[in-house]
Parts: sequence; structure tokens; C-alpha cells
Amino acid sequence: MSTAELLALHGDEWSLVLERGERAVPLWRHLGARVEPGTLPKLGELRGPATFSLEGDHAMDALPVAGLGWFGPALLSLRDASGKALPVHFDTCEASSTTGSLVLQAADSISGICVTSTYRVLPGGGLEIAHHLENRSQGAVKIDRLASAVLPLPASAREIVSWRGRHNAELVECREPMPAHGWQRETRRGLTGHGGPCGAYILAEGAGWHTGLVISMQLGWSGDARLAVERDDEGFWVASAEASFQPGETVLQPGESFTVPPLLVAISTGGRNGAMAQMHGAVRDRIAWPGGAMSSRPVHLNSWEAVYFSHDEARIVALAKAAAEIGAERFILDDGWFRGRDHDRAGLGDWTPDARKYPHGIAPLADTVRSLGMEFGLWVEPEMVNPDSDLYRAHPDWVLAENGRERPTARNQLVLDLRREDVRDYLFDALDTLLSGARVSYLKWDHNRDHAPSGGAAQTRGSYALLERLRAAHPEVEIESCAGGGGRIDAGIAAYTHRFWTSDNIDAVARVPMQRGFLAFMPPEVMGSHVGASPSHATGRSQSLDFRAAIACQGHLGVELDPAAMAGDERRRLAGWIEFWKEWRGVIHGGRTLLGEGADGIVWQAQGTTEEMLLWVIRRDHGEDRRAQPVTLPFACGGEWDVQLLRHAGKHGVLTPRAAPAIKAMRETPHHFAGSWLANAGLPVPALAAESALIYHLKAIR
Repeated sequence: MSTAELLALHGDEWSLVLERGERAVPLWRHLGARVEPGTLPKLGELRGPATFSLEGDHAMDALPVAGLGWFGPALLSLRDASGKALPVHFDTCEASSTTGSLVLQAADSISGICVTSTYRVLPGGGLEIAHHLENRSQGAVKIDRLASAVLPLPASAREIVSWRGRHNAELVECREPMPAHGWQRETRRGLTGHGGPCGAYILAEGAGWHTGLVISMQLGWSGDARLAVERDDEGFWVASAEASFQPGETVLQPGESFTVPPLLVAISTGGRNGAMAQMHGAVRDRIAWPGGAMSSRPVHLNSWEAVYFSHDEARIVALAKAAAEIGAERFILDDGWFRGRDHDRAGLGDWTPDARKYPHGIAPLADTVRSLGMEFGLWVEPEMVNPDSDLYRAHPDWVLAENGRERPTARNQLVLDLRREDVRDYLFDALDTLLSGARVSYLKWDHNRDHAPSGGAAQTRGSYALLERLRAAHPEVEIESCAGGGGRIDAGIAAYTHRFWTSDNIDAVARVPMQRGFLAFMPPEVMGSHVGASPSHATGRSQSLDFRAAIACQGHLGVELDPAAMAGDERRRLAGWIEFWKEWRGVIHGGRTLLGEGADGIVWQAQGTTEEMLLWVIRRDHGEDRRAQPVTLPFACGGEWDVQLLRHAGKHGVLTPRAAPAIKAMRETPHHFAGSWLANAGLPVPALAAESALIYHLKAIR
């Protein structure tokens, strides 16, 4: 029996192990929970001949290609200049490693194709996989597809958790068993879509929120993409993730190269929460904060639902003053400020202030906002144009369109062709003028339609190029990614932005599961979560101010209403919630986030560190039990905790049992609990009416 030559990369919770075999590219031996490989027999000596199989062993390697024995998903599909399929079979592969990384460089001497595959341990404990293809041949090479990763999934996998959605109903969780044949999540609309990032969670047998093997994946890409899982007849599953290319759009001339978007992978034996922590670390690693580090997230007031398109300078100044009075720290002037923009049928593309509304421009307004102690932000939608605009009349050829075909509009707008350098130059000049002239420190960057026709992957890269150029010219400016609400939330655009608008639906009941879906891939400090009006502008439902504010406090807090239109008591309570959030945002942001479920429809969420946590216990709907059962908190095990009830947010139902004396006492004085009790017996909680939340502070006792 021969001993295998192994290549390994380890995170705190996982291991990636490859074997140097007789073929050029190393073979997969393990991707999963942390192991110490030790000495192993060669894989080929463990795999005897199987019926109806090719002679010789054809186990899955790290860069699988089709044609000579591998029948699963291939890493790539290429064509030569004549359009014929270009087979690739790597005949050499060099491996190198440093602390925290493993690099494979595989080459095919016949086709002239070289692929460099990099595996990197990320801050937070996750894994990043990136592939770089180089054309070393004498002719052009057309890339039909090049996956960001093709990975084996363990035979113990039992369930796929993914998310779907639409405008105003983003991030709906879907749970499905592992497929007997195949499973696929694909987007074809030109952007990420309202189901969130191109990603999924794979749960092994017995895995839940807190325990068990979980593997999660997220493609760092904001355009069309595909994530697939298929069953291999040898007894395991294979996952593949890739950006989608239009036929013929990606061509490499001799000597040229191409890098695909990275795949972020989290592998944890600590359940969904463990994988979520690694994914948060991976995304945090990609965000480029002004000054190099995240500052305390300022409270927003956004003008949209307060005024819509009905702007005038006096009204906006009054709104800004009302914002400052309740404690807002950043004021964002939303849609309606620029030339011709009295509705959504005109003006996009003409990025100069409307002289009727702002006769002296927006610089004096920005100065007024700053004099009130707030930063000034501005809404823009640079990638779009209205047919009724000076820009379109001058440059009808600047939009995504097919010659001689109709130009379908959505929200009365077309998509500018960001593949064109002249279009990007125009937009950069317009935005640069705005940012410099009014000293704008924040852009809410919107994107309000799907791409029809498509601009392909090059359109996405054009958007990235514009954002990158703008960030280089104005590194102090923060940018929010918005796309009809949550239509572009992903790790790709996170490299250029600092906040995501989760949804145009800020109904607090709708936001509870939506925000939990957001947190599967993104950390809470970049989750835009606002207190809206009641009734909700999106659903027509009414909720108490306290419940709306409690749910908004879980992310990056903002306000989406006119405080001056509120009754005095409500306005004071809203200001109190803003002060509450400011007090605790240092705990809420930058640490770990844990999700869980209690009995009878209760869900909970904890945010903070091993020393200090804020805990939300939430009831959306009417309960079926007479009294609430204790809420078990597995994260508390192993220590001692002081627990204080900070807020009870929501109405008391007439028939809801009142809080018992010990619960009331916990409002005034922290109660000491053993961590084992909280983890296994649970935190006692009062009965809650529908649309209610409790917020607790947990302080570790050392």
C-alpha cells in the first residue's frame, strides 16, 4: 500500500485536502470539517474497478474538465477562433502554498490554456476560491463558461437552503432536500435579483442553527449567474458556481487573461450560525471603508416616503430640521431633485438640480444640512435614462438595445450601455461635479429595472469600473447599493459600496424574515433598516411605532417618514429609539450575529460579542399557547450572564397575560443566570401579543 502525497489548507473549522496522483491535477480527498490527514493510502488504491466504468481511475480533481473520464460538471467550456470546441486537458500542474493560501497552476500544452486556482483563508475563517485563465496559444479563445468553483459536497448533505424573491418581497427562504438528479438557481435579469446573492446553504444530516456541518456559498458577482448542485452516481454531490457569459462576449487574444468572480465559501460544524459568521467575515474583508475602518454608522433620514417627488427647497429644509431634532445624523435627498423630475417618466440622465425647486442648486441645501449637524447624501440612478431626457435625445445610441428592435421600458426608463467607455465618462463627470460642488458625502445608488436586452457580463464589469473610478476620485464618499429595494445585494458590489437597501417594503412584520435572510450572507452594519410610517406604504398594514423601531434597530437604522407630521408623543418616542440605538450600535455592529427559534412561533436574534450581546425575542403572529415557553440560548453555555430586559416593543393584547413580577423586576435590575441554564433550560420570557419584541442586554460575568 502506497502513502498519498497530500496538499492541505486549513481554516479554524474546516480542511481542504487534495492528493497528488498520477494525473497532473491533484484529486479531491476532503472538503469539510477540520481534519488532520496524517498518512493516507492513495485514493487509487482505495477505489477498485466498478462496473460500466472506464478502465483506470477517474476520481474528481480540483480542476475537472470533460472528455477523458470526468462526466460531472466541467470547470470550463472554450472554443477556438473558428467556433469549434477547444478541448482542455491539463498535463502539468504546479502547486505552491503559503500560510493561509494554496495555489495551483495547471497548463495544457496542446490547447495553450493555463488556469491558476487560488484558495485563500479569509478573515473570519471562511474560504475564497478564485480562478484565472490565460491564453498561451497562438489564436483567439472564446470563453463560453468558466466556473468560479466546482466542489465536492459531502455524502452526509441532506438539505439545501436558498432564497427567492420579488420587489417588495425579497429574500424568501426556501428549504429543499438534496436532489436525486440536480438543483439549480439561475438569474438572467442582468443583476443579482430580489432573492439575494447567488448563494445557498448546504445542511448535513442533523444540522440546524447551532450545531452540525453546514457549507454555505456566495458568488462575488452582481450580474447573471448560476449555482448548481447535482448528484454524482458515486454517492456524493457536486456544486458549481459561475457568472454567466453571453455567447461570444468573452474572447481572449493570445497573451490575454481573464479572472472570474470569486466564490466565498463557509464551512462550519457550528450550524447555520457558524457558517453565517464566516460569511460575514468574508464580506467584511471586501468592504473598503473611507479611512480604512468602519466608523459608527450614522442614523439616516431618507426623504423618499416623506415627500416622494414633491420637492421644494423650503419643504426639504423643514424636513432636514425635523430630522436633526429627532437625532438623525445623515440626511439623504432622494429622487425628485434633478431637472425635469416631477414624476418617474422624465429626467433620468440629466444630473443637474431642478432650478424650479432649487434655484441656487443643492449646495446651499447641503450647507444647511451640515449646519444642522448632519451629513448630506443624495439619491442617484446613474445606470438608467428616461427617453424623456436631454441625454437620451442627444444619445439614443447609448442604451442597451438591439438594432431594429423595440426598446422595452420599465418604470419608464432604459438601461445605459456601461460597456461603452464614453457612457462611463459622461456619468463619471456628472457625478464628480455633484460630489465636488455640493460636498456630498453619501450616494444612494439606485437601479430600478431588469436588463432587456441584456448587456451580458460586460455590463456588470462596466458598472464596477464606474464605481471603482468614482471611489478612487472620492474615497471619503460612502455608497449605498439599491436596486428596486434589495435587487443587488451581493459580495461583488460590496467591494465598492458600504450599505444595502434591503427592500422598499419596510413593514416591520415583513421585515423580520427578510432581514434574517439578508443576514445569511451580509453583516448587520450594512443592512439598511428604516422606521417607516403606519400604515405601511408597501402593505397597508399598521404596526406600533415601538415594534417598527425595534425591528429597524437590528441593522443600520434609518427613518423613512416626516417626523414633523407625527404626533408629539410619537415623535418623542421615535427620538428615544434613535438614542437607544446610538447607545447600543457599538454592540449591534461589527461582532457576531446569531439566529434561533423558540416555541410557538417565536424567533430570536442576538448580536454582539462573547462579552456582551443584545437579544431580540420576536413574535410576528398570534401565539397558540397560553404562556410563553423559555427561550433556549445555546451561545450562552459555558459562562455566567447578567440579563436585563431593556425594551418591550409592541402593544399588549387585551387577552394577553400580563408580565409576572420577576419579569417586571428584570426591567429594573439585571438577573444573574448560569450559562448552562440559559442554553438548556432557557431564558424565561413573558407572553407576547402579535407584532411584539423584547430586547435584552446580556453581559458576561467573568
